[in-house]
Amino acid sequence: MDKSLQRVDGITDATLQPTTGTANVTYDPDRTSEADVVKAIEGAGYEVVGGSDAEGDDEDNQATDGVDIAPPSEVWTSPRAKKTWLGAAFVTLGLLFEFLLTGQNITVASVLEYPLHIADVLFLGAVAASGIPVVRSGYYSAKNRSLDIDLLMGTAIIAATGIGYFVEAATLAVLFSIAELLEDYAMDRARDSLRELMELSPDEATVLRDGEEVTVPAEEVDVGETVVVRPGDKIPLDGTVIDGESAVDQSPITGESVPVDKQTGDEVYAGAINEEGYLEVEVTSTAGDSTLSRIIEMVQGAQAKKTESEQFVDRFSGYYTPLVVVLAILTAAIPPLVIADPISVDLAGYGFTFASDWQTWFIRGLTLLVIACPCAFVISTPVSVVSGITSAAKNGVLIKGGNYLEAMGEVDAVALDKTGTLTKGELAVTDVVPVGDTTEDDLLRRAAGLERRSEHPIAAAILARAEETGVGNLPDATSFESLTGKGIRGEIDGKTYYAGKPALFEELGFDLARARRETDGGVVAEESSESDDGAFAENALSALEREGKTVVIVGTESELLGAIAIADEVRPASKRAVERLHELGVERVVMLTGDNEGTARAIAEQVGVDEYRAELLPDEKVDAVEELQAEYGEVAMVGDGINDAPALATAEVGIAMGAAGTDTALETADIALMGDDIGKLPYLYDLSHTANGVIRQNIWASLGVKLLLALGVPLGLVSVALAVVVGDMGMSLGVTGNAMRLSRIEPDRIIDA
Repeated sequence: MDKSLQRVDGITDATLQPTTGTANVTYDPDRTSEADVVKAIEGAGYEVVGGSDAEGDDEDNQATDGVDIAPPSEVWTSPRAKKTWLGAAFVTLGLLFEFLLTGQNITVASVLEYPLHIADVLFLGAVAASGIPVVRSGYYSAKNRSLDIDLLMGTAIIAATGIGYFVEAATLAVLFSIAELLEDYAMDRARDSLRELMELSPDEATVLRDGEEVTVPAEEVDVGETVVVRPGDKIPLDGTVIDGESAVDQSPITGESVPVDKQTGDEVYAGAINEEGYLEVEVTSTAGDSTLSRIIEMVQGAQAKKTESEQFVDRFSGYYTPLVVVLAILTAAIPPLVIADPISVDLAGYGFTFASDWQTWFIRGLTLLVIACPCAFVISTPVSVVSGITSAAKNGVLIKGGNYLEAMGEVDAVALDKTGTLTKGELAVTDVVPVGDTTEDDLLRRAAGLERRSEHPIAAAILARAEETGVGNLPDATSFESLTGKGIRGEIDGKTYYAGKPALFEELGFDLARARRETDGGVVAEESSESDDGAFAENALSALEREGKTVVIVGTESELLGAIAIADEVRPASKRAVERLHELGVERVVMLTGDNEGTARAIAEQVGVDEYRAELLPDEKVDAVEELQAEYGEVAMVGDGINDAPALATAEVGIAMGAAGTDTALETADIALMGDDIGKLPYLYDLSHTANGVIRQNIWASLGVKLLLALGVPLGLVSVALAVVVGDMGMSLGVTGNAMRLSRIEPDRIIDA
């Protein structure tokens, strides 16, 4: 088809995707038309089952697009299948008369004085039923000067029929047709996972219009409208919850294994499933622009980008097929000319006879012609890429191209951003340390009362902890004042309270030296219950600071109530993810962060990375990635897809965290983890590494089988039927089945709460 389209003046671009059964064609309407494009495709022997005109850019380009993916085909009941089954019946009856009912195999006609028996007529019927579609496709290939499988097989069928080898011609036609059906079935199975993605989003939506619920097609819903989602329904469009609460299964989009609680103000995605509650959702994107639609579009686009393995296969097959065709011609022509009498040869204890008659060598030449078809070899990589990319998408990992699938499996080192990657990216209270007679609830209540007037992220963390623990009504703070760089001050019940850094309270006259003392790693003296100020235990504050936590002390000018430690919490999955990467063979895992040395050291020790580099600016992260490349080889960088963009671009593979609903991350990253789940990183590496192994297995297995068959042809060990069944049908099914193994790789279920 590619060559046929290339000869149409006006076509500016043509992208063929056999693995999805689609073709995207862009043309200049001033030089050609859609009808000409369709005619060229049909002239190559294909049927156009979908297409559309699209308004182009200022240059008036138009596109004839295939449907997003070929619809499921009824492979075994298609017209081609019916002709194949008819041909198979004729062959079976023909073999019955040829070898078992020889007495009834009478002559029924003659052509050019050549007698035709019942078996011959049946074999010719099989050629007509099963072989004519092959020959017709071969004709289109010859017309387009394309040396492909249809031309080779069509030539072999015509040649065998022409010299009266009806059994071979009929067998070849039927077996090749069966092989084609099996390949179509296997490829259709490979497309199933992508179809499943496309079927996630419902076709209809229930919309609130003029106070009434109206069911309309999802594509007719505009941004800003309100859709109703009841328990068990799929969310039809991306949007924001404006009423109701529910647990939502987002696994189709983000791969999260546990439903996520949604309430007013939370985002939801098209294709997610509402588990239990009633929701009203304000639509934020149209059907064609939803997160799910972008995922599907990018998965399809990823399949059009050829990997290094695919490029190698294309180059190799360009030499392989013509070479074997030449060998087939030489095999049919040369031996009968140079071998006067049959020659018996003993090879490794086995006796072989090299015939001298041209009929035998002609059949062996035809057999080599069949072996020349590189079908299994050519599809060995694409089916693996399709299987890997679509399987990853179903598990919340968006791979933007087969080249990135291959590259991720070859990385030697992984660089990880800290904030939002190894940590949650949100401050949270980790420790509440009351002193004296103060209780934890009293400490939180006073702190939260002060922080209610502050907009600092630390205030939000303290208020969230107070709400979570249910400390009761919070006091109102008056005369509130922010002490820049130190903390805050306010009056509660007529008394002035402070909340801030330890340095603030040292300025107020408190001695915190013992509580903040750093040890030298030796034996620490037994802790006293109180410091010089009768408050914190010895080293209590320094221990929190060594763990990378921010310490907020609460008290008055004369009394300390206690301390609250706040930190960006490490994701529970981070430590296991790093361990798993090491187990899978990643040589080096490094944390890169702009945070201070103390915090970086604490997080690095907690998650178990091999090394960390702190206080890095964006350009210094680029330098760090380049140093890792020089020392270890290929590097994958994991970050938020925006702040870490330079480092992501420098690494061989850039991976964005939490890209669901984030246009920038979806567009800039090579690979996107759709949910904030660092636990998917080992899965990604495992999938990519396994995919590389599957691709290599498919390539070398298909080549190896072809080579063995080719070596057996001159020795008379390989028949036409064996060449088709093993070399074509068997290997095509084999490489496809091997590729399907990738869909069975699943992420470790690490709960990242």
